[in-house]
Amino acid sequence: MLVLAVAAFGALAYFYIAVPQPPQLDAGTLCPVKGPAGITVVLVDTSDDLPDTTKRQVLGMLDDLITGLPDYHKLDIRVLDIPAARSRSLFSKCNPGDGAGLSEWTANPRIARMQWIESFRRPAREAVASSLAAAKATSSPIMAAIQDIAIDQFSSDQAQGIAKNLIVISDMLEYTRDYSQYPAAGDLSYQRFRQSPAYLKFRTDLHGAHVDIRYVQRGGVRIDTLKHAEFWREWILDNRGTFGSVQRLQGM
Repeated sequence: MLVLAVAAFGALAYFYIAVPQPPQLDAGTLCPVKGPAGITVVLVDTSDDLPDTTKRQVLGMLDDLITGLPDYHKLDIRVLDIPAARSRSLFSKCNPGDGAGLSEWTANPRIARMQWIESFRRPAREAVASSLAAAKATSSPIMAAIQDIAIDQFSSDQAQGIAKNLIVISDMLEYTRDYSQYPAAGDLSYQRFRQSPAYLKFRTDLHGAHVDIRYVQRGGVRIDTLKHAEFWREWILDNRGTFGSVQRLQGM
């Protein structure tokens, strides 16, 4: 019996040593103290109301993003801060893990899931809902908001070498005093943009971030959407980003 007890103790000790231990997390951000394993930023354009159909699609898409975010990756949900010509974060935390895959011997999966729901999933969903509330405005500083995100989330030493993703939910119609994409202002050529004050003002280093556009269709503005998408592809590449895709959302 003594031999069996020693063997069992040794096996248990080996089990504790062999099983990878979760990283130490910051109490406020829920991120590993050494930095997140990846970063996903969602920017929602609040310069105008989203159509109801579009809202439903966006809510479903972002809910999938919240529940599918890998452990220890950061999710930052932002809206346009139009008066300040930048972005404003509504929620910025890491996914601490929902307890799936945890061993009953070394952790409590049930408590881990409850903590995940209360500290991550629920506040993230609330931030998504509030992000879809429009703030009527006469400008749409999309480039300034992306520049702000790049400085805040993609430029630190911790952010280098990890996956960086940016999802922009917008009609992508840049409109500021420095440059406008509305038809009356001129064509959508990148050359016209390069000649505007906005080119150097909003010059941005995206540090290789993968950028996806979820294209909101607005009524009342006639624009060549293919040329518009090509403009943003060129802008992303010119600013050291990785162009992902443009997906047209439903609703008008």
